[in-house]
Amino acid sequence: MSRIGKKPVELPTGVSASVSGQTIEVKGPKGTRSFSATDDVTLAVDGNVVSITPRGSSKRARQQWGMSRTMVSNLVTGVTVGFKKELEIQGVGYRASLQGNTLKLNLGLSHDVEYIAPEGVTLSVPKQTEIVVEGIDEQEVGQVAANIRKWRKPEPYKGKGIRYKGEFVFRKEGKKK
Repeated sequence: MSRIGKKPVELPTGVSASVSGQTIEVKGPKGTRSFSATDDVTLAVDGNVVSITPRGSSKRARQQWGMSRTMVSNLVTGVTVGFKKELEIQGVGYRASLQGNTLKLNLGLSHDVEYIAPEGVTLSVPKQTEIVVEGIDEQEVGQVAANIRKWRKPEPYKGKGIRYKGEFVFRKEGKKK
């Protein structure tokens, strides 16, 4: 039995869900998201509760049960609250600025890095050393944050680079004479 799959997903007020075949569509104040489940699970909407049940006792059905419930829960969270990743930049002269939909990063390279935010993801720069990535799709928000971080990952000797807020970077000791 899946401990996660057993729990039904409750729909808050202002959120509606509809099932057609193996696809569930969730509408909320921030937008509309949909998810197509595999044939191993059954989706059902009863009032303000979405329940997922496996169609058999095979290993794959049990695996898809918990995963499908989590995906539906993420849809509901995305259309109500949204997802947010915060990045911080550390290093002398490293900074970020936002020009329209384009994020400009000065990371000590010979040129400035320009990153254009994809559709559905909003970028903001509250300070020169902070970047906030927001959107209704958790996977897309995480991928955009990872793509930005990839330009200059935190290095272990001085800790310079782009890191997630609260990320611990293991520091190494330099060479000894």
